[in-house]
This record gives sequence, C-alpha cells and structure tokens, in this order.
Amino acid sequence: MPVFFITADQVQDDTVRIEGPLLHHLRNSLRCQVGEEIWLGDGARRRYRVQIVGINRRVLSGRVLERQRMPSSGSPALTIGQALLKGERMDWVIQKASELGAASLIPLVSRHVIARPRADRLVPQQQRWQRIALEAAQQAERWEVPVVHATCEATEFFAEQPIHTVSLILSERGDGHSLTSVALPRGPEGRVAIAVGPEGGWTEEERRSALQCGFKPVTLGTRILRAETAALAAVSILQSRLGELG
Repeated sequence: MPVFFITADQVQDDTVRIEGPLLHHLRNSLRCQVGEEIWLGDGARRRYRVQIVGINRRVLSGRVLERQRMPSSGSPALTIGQALLKGERMDWVIQKASELGAASLIPLVSRHVIARPRADRLVPQQQRWQRIALEAAQQAERWEVPVVHATCEATEFFAEQPIHTVSLILSERGDGHSLTSVALPRGPEGRVAIAVGPEGGWTEEERRSALQCGFKPVTLGTRILRAETAALAAVSILQSRLGELG
C-alpha cells in the first residue's frame, strides 16, 4: 500500500485524524476497515504506521504504532522546467517526474507552446497538477511531495535560477554536451535544474536567453524525441547520475 500524505497538525500525540478527500479514498475506494494498518507521511520528513481505530462518513481515527524519520539524503535536488505540452502529455510528465524523484516542477510558456493557458485556468490547473504530483509521490512511497509551481515564462525561469544551481537546457539537435557526461554537483546542498522545450523546440531567442543566464546546452544524442519522451529520459539519466536510481 502506498504512503498517504497528511499535514503535520493531523497527528496529535499518538492519534491521527483524517477527513476530506483522503478519507473518501481510504473508505470508499480502498475500503479500509477498523483494525487495518496504513502508512502516512506528513511532508515534513516523518512517516507513521497507523492502525485504524474508527472510520465513518466524517472522519477516520487512527493510532500511531510506529514513527520513522526520513534518512538523510546525499543527492542534489532536481528541478524540471517543462514547456507546456498539449493534452494529457503534461499530466504524464508531471506524474512520471514525481515518481522518479524530482523535487520541483515548473510549467513554462515558450514561443512554440501549442497549449497556451487561459488566465482564468492557471490556478485550477496548478492545483490539479499538484494533486497529480501528490498521488504519484504516494504511489512511489516518497518521503516528500514535489512542488508544482505556478506557470511562468521560460525567460523568467532562466533568469531566476540561483547561482549555486547547475542549470541545463535540453537541445534537440545534438549541439550540446552529453547529458551522461556533463559535470553535476555532489551533496544535498547542490541543485540541478533542467529546461525541456515544447513540441516545436526552443527559439533561437530563448536559447540565447538561457545561455546568457548561465544555462549549459545538453543533448540526449542524435534522435529527435517527443517532448514528453525527452523529459522523462533526461530525468531518468540525471537521477541515475545523482544516485537516486540504479
């Protein structure tokens, strides 16, 4: 069973109280019963093994049987800047990147983006993507939920990366360093950010903006991959090199 996320204030001493959508999922979808045990995470690097002592339409009550703290991580955090993709492809990238351990995801608006967001849909869409990331993190038994940030312009993403971050931009034409050999930071204080373009690729102006902001062009080789394929291939390679896969 996956690790379900709650907030830290839902745990009081050795008692847990669950309401809302998670209660509905546990009661109606998984049909959890009194006496069963579940694992909960509070998003603050703590997990709880909990026995259900009461469940009805309004609340699930549980008793904490065991507490665990997240092991210290020796890997840099990975941020994905993904240009918006059409249809369910963006959902898929967010889901799989969350499973693979990305720390944060930032949807980007670039010149060749096909699915441009409507202003009145920005907040609901971000909330929906955050739920997708949470569910993926639960399924993958992660200790923390990746953060899906608000949609922003690609040039804004390029300019706002901290100095200590190794910033990379994926190039589809093979004119950068190989992602398998580019230098990466070591240790939990390091950060890696990678920008992945849309179906139509980056414009020359966007590429130039990224390079001016310190981004290094990287490549996955000579094949031209779909944007969502390139994103997940890049995440997998980086996480393997950072010690999070393999």
